[in-house]
Amino acid sequence: MKRLVIFASGSGTNAENIIQYFQTTKTAAVTHVLSNNEHAKVFERCERLQVPATLFDKKSLTVEDTVLQFLKQEADYIILAGFLWKIPSRIVAAFPNKIINIHPALLPKYGGKGMYGMHVHKAVKENNERETGITIHYVNEQYDEGAIIFQAKTEVSAEDTPEDIADKVHKLEYTFFPKIIEDVIGQND
Repeated sequence: MKRLVIFASGSGTNAENIIQYFQTTKTAAVTHVLSNNEHAKVFERCERLQVPATLFDKKSLTVEDTVLQFLKQEADYIILAGFLWKIPSRIVAAFPNKIINIHPALLPKYGGKGMYGMHVHKAVKENNERETGITIHYVNEQYDEGAIIFQAKTEVSAEDTPEDIADKVHKLEYTFFPKIIEDVIGQND
């Protein structure tokens, strides 16, 4: 059974969905959640789901090897579920094709630094896009530029608000993210 460590910065809905999905499989288990935000709701979700969660700071991720050493001991795969910091190159190098991110748009559109959550959905609306979706991709040294694993699309109507778009994208995330993680693990092992 593969060990998954999730990085999350916010509410943790995707983290919760992934934890619950893998509680019913023999492929992998979420063994830990790491967050850079002491106020993240993901901590409450982890407590309820009985998954250990740890707060870390930028120094332990980027300057010291604290997070890297933890990951080397505890993770087979790293899952980014609403995590907003760039992963340092030494962690990317230590986990080649083992760090998976989900982005709430059809990359390469609406990717890069600062493009997350409602920022993405507002940009989709402002640009009158007729479709949007999710991209699940491997993480490299650049924001949202790793090799694409999977994309799913949803229509955007002229009447949709950014909140409506967010709801459509969240449905895709919940439907596909855990299954695609499981597929990647199956292909790599």
